[in-house]
Amino acid sequence: MRAVQFSTYGGPDVLEMVDTEPPHAGPGEIVVEVISAGINQIDAKIRSGAMASTRPTPLPAGTGVDAAGTVVETGEGITDVSPGDVVFGTGRNTLAERAVLTRWALVPEGVEAVEAGGWGVPVETASRLLAALGLDQGTLLVSGASGGVGTAVIQLAVARGLRVIGTASEKNHAYLAELGAVPVAYGPGLSERVKGVAPGGVDGALDISGAGVIGDLIAITADPSRVITIADPTAESFGARFSRGGARPGGPGAAFSEALSLPRFTLPIEHTFPLEEAGDAHRRAEDGHTVGKLVVIP
Repeated sequence: MRAVQFSTYGGPDVLEMVDTEPPHAGPGEIVVEVISAGINQIDAKIRSGAMASTRPTPLPAGTGVDAAGTVVETGEGITDVSPGDVVFGTGRNTLAERAVLTRWALVPEGVEAVEAGGWGVPVETASRLLAALGLDQGTLLVSGASGGVGTAVIQLAVARGLRVIGTASEKNHAYLAELGAVPVAYGPGLSERVKGVAPGGVDGALDISGAGVIGDLIAITADPSRVITIADPTAESFGARFSRGGARPGGPGAAFSEALSLPRFTLPIEHTFPLEEAGDAHRRAEDGHTVGKLVVIP
């Protein structure tokens, strides 16, 4: 089968198409014929070697975590899906014609499987961040809110009854408003702009983009423990929290169920790429101005 791999750390150009043996499902796993696979910032960080010290990758390696596809094989102990079912979820080496998923859910009726291929990581990350922040009420500020994780955070937070303020470039403000957030521009003067729309203050903040805003977010919340980032590891030196992933109550399955319980949950696709253009997809993701998701279609 065709798959995307890299044999050395580096830029998007190290990604190459290879012919390899199709994977098989181990206990508690399934194999899908991939319909689409989402691109995430974590994919680029692993490929570049930025995470080599904490998450070394044996090379050559595949890439990709998100996928939607048709089940073609189930491992020992799997009873909730069967060959022929269309699912989305997370697994490994999903930029390929076939991939193993370790967490999944059925693609809901009325949702295109191509879109659902980008749901896994953003939904799990958004749910994990909200659980870690622990806000039951009040106002949440999301810095870098127009990408996949930000889009998921806004929808889950609004459904929980939180008021959400999202930062993005002006061209994306209408998009944030459609999701239910109050949009503000990022950049110098952020604190003043946030005060203008939230004079009563902000109860927690999430940094999705890693755009050097930790100091501003701490000033806005007046409490570094109420600031969590997934993109700026220096945040801990200021007393804020850096989320490295890891477990949360219920795991990805609970996150998927929460998103699926919403009547109109969506992660719109900004652009699709063929498998041969995986490098271009990584390059666009690293640019950091995506609205919604980028997906690769084998």
